[in-house]
Parts: sequence; C-alpha cells; structure tokens
Amino acid sequence: MSDATAKTDLQISYVRDQMLPEQAAPAVNRGPIGWMREKLFPSIPQTILTLVCIYVLYLIIPPIIQFFLIDAVWSGEDRAACTTEAQGGVQPPDWFGACWAYVGDYANQFIYGRYPDESQWRVNIVWLMFFGGLVPLLMPSAPFKRENIVFMVLVFPIATLILLTGGNFDVRGLYLPLALVTGLALLVAYGFARGSQSDPMPALKATAIVCASFFVVITLIGFDFGLERVQTSVWGGLLVTMVIAVTGIAASLPIGIALALGRRSDMPIVRFFCVVFIEFWRGVPLITVLFMSSVMLPLFLPEGVTFDKLLRALIGVALFSSAYMAEVVRGGLQALPKGQYEGAMALGLNWGQMMRMIILPQALKLVIPGIVNTFIGLFKDTTLVLIIGLFDFLGQIQSSYSDPSWASPVQSLTGYFFACIVYFLFCFGMSRYSMYMEERLDTSQRN
Repeated sequence: MSDATAKTDLQISYVRDQMLPEQAAPAVNRGPIGWMREKLFPSIPQTILTLVCIYVLYLIIPPIIQFFLIDAVWSGEDRAACTTEAQGGVQPPDWFGACWAYVGDYANQFIYGRYPDESQWRVNIVWLMFFGGLVPLLMPSAPFKRENIVFMVLVFPIATLILLTGGNFDVRGLYLPLALVTGLALLVAYGFARGSQSDPMPALKATAIVCASFFVVITLIGFDFGLERVQTSVWGGLLVTMVIAVTGIAASLPIGIALALGRRSDMPIVRFFCVVFIEFWRGVPLITVLFMSSVMLPLFLPEGVTFDKLLRALIGVALFSSAYMAEVVRGGLQALPKGQYEGAMALGLNWGQMMRMIILPQALKLVIPGIVNTFIGLFKDTTLVLIIGLFDFLGQIQSSYSDPSWASPVQSLTGYFFACIVYFLFCFGMSRYSMYMEERLDTSQRN
C-alpha cells in the first residue's frame, strides 16, 4: 500500500525547469486607475474626503472660469465695454464677467508706475539684465558660473542704480570719510591677523580690494552718463515691488548668516549685540518699521539732512527680514552634529575655513525650505509699502480704481485677480525651485 502511494506521489510531483513569462499587474493596480486607487480612494474615510473635495471644486471652478474667461471682455476703450446697458454700457442685463480690457489699458502703469515713457527703455534693460543673469545662475549645468555670480553681485546692482535713477550723484563729500574708514579697516585687519598669529597679508589684501571696490562704485554713481534724472517718487508698479523684494532678499541672506554666526559666537559682546538686534526686529511688526522709517526718522535727523523714502523702506525691509533669516540659519547650524565641527578642526582648518567649506554648506542645505519661505514672505510683504506712499504693484492697481473712465462693478475683482495671478507665479516659482534644489542636494539615505 505504501509502495503504491509513493509511486503515485512520484508521478504527480515535479520541479519546474522553465520560468513563467512576466505578466502585467492587474489593471486596477497600474496606470491612472491604480494611481487614483492608491492616492485618492485607499480607504473609506479618504474616499469620502476626496468626494467632498471634488464637490467643492465643482462648486468653485466653473463660476471662476465663467467669470474670468468665458464671459470676460478682452477689448474695449472705456467702461462702456464692461458695464451693462442699465449702467451705461453695451453688455446685456445679466452679464457678469472680468474686464481684461481695463488691465490691458493700465498694463503700462502696473509695470512701470509713473516712470517717464521716454525713459522706460532703461527699465526694460534692467529687466533683461536681471532675468538674463538670474536664469543661468539658477541652472546648475549652465557654464561660466563664476562670471555670472560676479555679474549679478557687482555689475548688476551698480548698473541698475545708474539706469533707474540716471546716476550723476553728488559724491564729492564721500571720498574723505571712505579714506578714513579704509585706513581704520586696514588697521583692524592687521590687528586681528597679528592677534591670531597668522599672516596679515591675505587679510590686508582682501580689505584693500573691498575698499577699492567702494571707491570705484562711488566714482561710477557720481559720473554723468547723460541720462535724465528720474526721482524714486515716480517709480511704481511691478518695478517697485521687484526693487524692494530683490534688495531685501539679496541683503537679508548674508546679514542673516552673519547674525546667526554672531549669536553662536563665544565672544560675549558680539553675541549680545546679535541677540538684541534679532529679538528687537522680530518683536516689531514690519508695518511699524516702515511707518517709523518714513515718518519718525526724519524728525530725528539734523536740519537739511534727508533720505530718499524708497531707500528708507529698503533699509527697513532688509533689516527686518535679516532678523528672521538669522533664526532660520541658526536652526541649520544647530542641526549639524558636533562631529562635523570636530572633524573640521581635526583637519587643521581655522574658523573661517571651517565655516566656509564644512559647516555653512551643510547648514544652508538643511534649511532651504525655511530660507525660501522667508523669501516668499518678504515678496508678499512688499505690499505694505503703500502705507508710506510707495505705489508697488498692488498699490498701483488699487490707485487705478479712482479712474472714472474704467469704473465698473467688475473692475476691482479683475484687478485683484490679476494681482493674485502675478504674485502666485512669483511665489510658486520660488517654491518649486526650492523643492528642486532640495531634491538635487539631498544626500540622505531616505527612500
């Protein structure tokens, strides 16, 4: 009986000597259906939430498309194109749509403000230099990175100042103070080098180059290039928004890094100064800073001494933003393990080399989201300068509402939606680029 059973088992058992061909995954687990099943309908609660979101989008999106695209007016000469017959226009009684003709008519003011028409070519050159230098700078594979950085850091700011204002500043009284500051800076650099028992020549050379650069800059902005002088009081629109945002971003990052390093310094005086500076500016609202710089500061200046209103706003925004940037950078410095500092010191690196080559690259990489978040907040906070009489992009749109030639019930809705689109494009672009850089610089082992 057992022999028969064993013989039967021997006949039906086998070992496969050929692999079966691969088969595609079930249709419900791949493609769009699989993605929807995994991301939108993985469980009953999430399915209910997805259906609620779809219903809300169904209620919101069709009216928006109807108002801003389908029923919108794209051409016209005045308010008659965007008002109903009962309101003195040409539209049917039940019409309700966006007035893009008004945006097209005011596009020049939205971009340049009241900048003279015959000089707007100078602003266009600034736009071209900015985006032409920024795009390749943000592309990791673009060549000539060092030359591009020199252009954006040194050439572009000076050229922008000369083009937008016309140059030819009175700088005759600045050469002597700058010479005195240069001599003092050289003495301080020499003293620090001797105190640290290092060669003073590199520090003296770097200080001399920086001071000589200031002399060159003062000479250039005082030279007469034959351009008509344009006061900042007539600047406006997107021009003012970009000037404030770019200046604040460019100034807040290095100042914030210096403040973060100073707050972690072992020197009590430096640490105390940085802590007081950071906590003071973080404890004051930006709108108060702008108001004080515009209204209160001139009251404390000597008679006859004045500062340009836009310059005061730029300084206030830069200092305010640098305090927040310092805390973001300090978080990155504290996130690094102590072994990074010990390893750098074990290699014989001094403090400057350790920060420049080991610590700061890793710390800044860790806080890219926080840095870009500060940049985005700064870009949106530029709308607050309207309170001190500077007409930025949003302020220029709001000022256009007083024009009776385009007054209509849909004018403000169209203007605010246009502002929303512009701010969203800039902020979304910064956000997506930060995500790209996070992924590119990610060296962790996370999946």
